[in-house]
Amino acid sequence: MSKVLFVVPPYSSWGVEAIGTWPPLQIAYLAGAVEQAGHPTSIHDAMNSSGGSFESIQAEIVRLRPDIVVAYDYLPVTGAISTAVVPAALRALGIAKSVDPAITTLLGGPFPTFRYQELLDDPAGVVDIVLRGEAEATLPELLAALAGGHLERVPGIAFRGDGLVQVTELRPHVADLDTLKPAWHLLDWDAYHYRIDPPGRMASILTSRGCMMGCSFCSHRAFWRGDWRARTPQDVLEEVRLLVDRYGVESITMIDPYPTHDRARWEHLLDLFIEARLGIRLLMETRAEDIVRDEDILPKYRDAGIIHLYIGAEGSTDEMLESLNKGSNVSVNAKAIRLAREHDIVTEASFMIGYPNETWATIEKTIEVAQRLNPDIAVFPVLTPMPFTPLYEELKERVRVQDYSKYNLATPIIEPYDMSLEEVTIALGKCYMGFYGKKIHEIKALPEGFKRSYLLSAFKEMMSAYGRHFSHLGTKMPKMHPHAGAQAS
Repeated sequence: MSKVLFVVPPYSSWGVEAIGTWPPLQIAYLAGAVEQAGHPTSIHDAMNSSGGSFESIQAEIVRLRPDIVVAYDYLPVTGAISTAVVPAALRALGIAKSVDPAITTLLGGPFPTFRYQELLDDPAGVVDIVLRGEAEATLPELLAALAGGHLERVPGIAFRGDGLVQVTELRPHVADLDTLKPAWHLLDWDAYHYRIDPPGRMASILTSRGCMMGCSFCSHRAFWRGDWRARTPQDVLEEVRLLVDRYGVESITMIDPYPTHDRARWEHLLDLFIEARLGIRLLMETRAEDIVRDEDILPKYRDAGIIHLYIGAEGSTDEMLESLNKGSNVSVNAKAIRLAREHDIVTEASFMIGYPNETWATIEKTIEVAQRLNPDIAVFPVLTPMPFTPLYEELKERVRVQDYSKYNLATPIIEPYDMSLEEVTIALGKCYMGFYGKKIHEIKALPEGFKRSYLLSAFKEMMSAYGRHFSHLGTKMPKMHPHAGAQAS
């Protein structure tokens, strides 16, 4: 049996961690598969644990002396922001090699799945084997092959052999997701908190995997090969019950890219949550058209515990959305936000900036549309062509940043024809100031209660983080009166 250590390297995405820390769900799934196969397994989360650092990774490797060290290209809260974690993951694997060159190092996730040649050709040589695609079935089989040889017989990997990069065929996806169980017991649950009022222990779950939609900027369709599979509602409920009863979790983020695709299944899951009365707060993302579709069952969303709904509005015009192959339009986005608001669900919507044809006029249009649609929370991700998406191929002549750690949806990567990268950064700050400069007055005017407290708390955390990010521009984010956030502090 091989001693396996999974590492989550420290990485700052400047925005996501402002409001909480999430357990590394993808790592927990892989660790569960490895442990079930009989291998001694550990997880070291240097991103979220107190005192986590590259130095703590080295100390843990020295302490445990693992045979295998595994890192993964995923942020804990989402699979969409892949690639940005890769430099930190490579540094962590390099530390493992410096402690003991005999350690076998593995790297998986979206970027490695497609750019394995680049990783294995790196002269630093810190990656021995790349895990390609869904890896819960691949990894135990690979560990057995490492003991007996014949890596070429293991589907879903790439490695260097006989002086060349060798790649095996992709493995079929796991047919029954209910058979996969995260190794929750290997995590330090004191590390995971949602900081928004009411604060509490946070977890993330996947009720489904994959997405069949064709958004050109997203990593999900490429990584999951246009596939969509779902767990049974009963299995999801049992996992939530475990997280609540055994680990004291109070808030859960569903990080599925598309949890509501099958309406009958989704409504069954809502009904199970309502009947169970677990008192859990649920945050989720889904498509605007499904919110409109579900107008008649939106009361069930709230009764099931869904308090926060993220909608990828993305564009300020239908033409912009069509160029991204988003499959939606501005009027549908507006109706989805309105319907969720009417059912007392906090709405968060994203509006991308930094398109090749971006101008100061289109920036003003984006701010105007965000204000008109009026979600409770707005975020303005910078259009980022992940290196294996259709968008990258379309825009690669405009790519100006090669440092993958900057592919964080907050740093301009492509240069518009009529704006500089610095101007896009200034525009990003202008978007936040334009939206929240007006929004804070609306939030403070809300009646006392959950929504006011929640939004003031979120505003306080977000503006603090965003203010630090934009301080070099000589601009200031809107601030609350010292007593406005009393309910949230």
